[in-house]
Amino acid sequence: MNSNNGITILKIGGSVITDKRSEDGLAWEEEIVRIAREISGFEGKLIIVHGAGSYGHPQAKRYALTEGFHAEGAVVTHNAVKALNRIVVGILNDEGVNAISVHPMCCTVAKNGRISDMYLGSIRLMLEKGLVPVLHGDVVMDDVKGVSIISGDQVIPYLATQLQASRIGVGSAADGVFDDKGETIPVITAENFDEVKAYIGGSAGTDVTGGMLGKVLEMLELGKTSSITSYIFNATVVGSVSSFLNGENIGTAIKDS
Repeated sequence: MNSNNGITILKIGGSVITDKRSEDGLAWEEEIVRIAREISGFEGKLIIVHGAGSYGHPQAKRYALTEGFHAEGAVVTHNAVKALNRIVVGILNDEGVNAISVHPMCCTVAKNGRISDMYLGSIRLMLEKGLVPVLHGDVVMDDVKGVSIISGDQVIPYLATQLQASRIGVGSAADGVFDDKGETIPVITAENFDEVKAYIGGSAGTDVTGGMLGKVLEMLELGKTSSITSYIFNATVVGSVSSFLNGENIGTAIKDS
C-alpha cells in the first residue's frame, strides 16, 4: 500500500534542463537556477532525479551502447551525465538545497536493461538527515549485456517502490500528455491507456530511452504495483515545480484505476 512516510520524488526531464538537440552537452543553466529556487522552499523528504538530455543520449547512441558492450563508450557516457549532474547539484546547493550526487553507475546492477539491484542504504540515511539525493539517467553494469542505459524514468518507480514514496512528479517540457486535439489528458489509467496510446509520441532530439510513451508505461506499471499516483507536468512553466511540491495535482495524473 501507499505509505505516508512523506517521500516525494521529483524528476526533471533532460529536455527541460538541456538542449536535447545539442550533440555534446548544452545545459540551460538559467532554467536550472529557476527550478532550484522553486525547490528550495520545500521542507519535506525529497529525492530529485534528472534526465541526461544532450549529456548522455548522443554519446550512448554514438557508441551503440543499446546494442552491445563498449568499455570506452560506457566511460564517456557516464562522464557526460556526471558533468550535467555536477552542474545541477552545484546550482541546487547555491540556492540553499542540501543536495548530494548519487550516481546510479556506482550503486546499481541491471539485468537485461532492467534494474535488478540498487544499494539504497545511503539514500535512506540522507533522507533521514535532511539531505537531498540527486540521481540521474546513467550507464550501469548489467549482468547480461555488460552495461545498459538506465533512464531516470526507470530509476523513479524503482525508488518509489523500494522506499514507499508518497508522491511522484515528472517534470517534462510539455503540459502533461496530450490527446489528438493537443489537449492535456487529465488522467491515464490501465483502462484508458489503449485509447490514448495512439496519441503519445516519442521524443524530440536523441532519446535512447523511449520518450513520453516510455514515461507513461513506467508510471502505469508503478501504479499497478504500488497504488502511487504520478503526475507528468510542464516543468518549463514558471511556478509549476513549486505547485507540485506544494501538493497541487497538475498536468496528467497516472494511476492504477
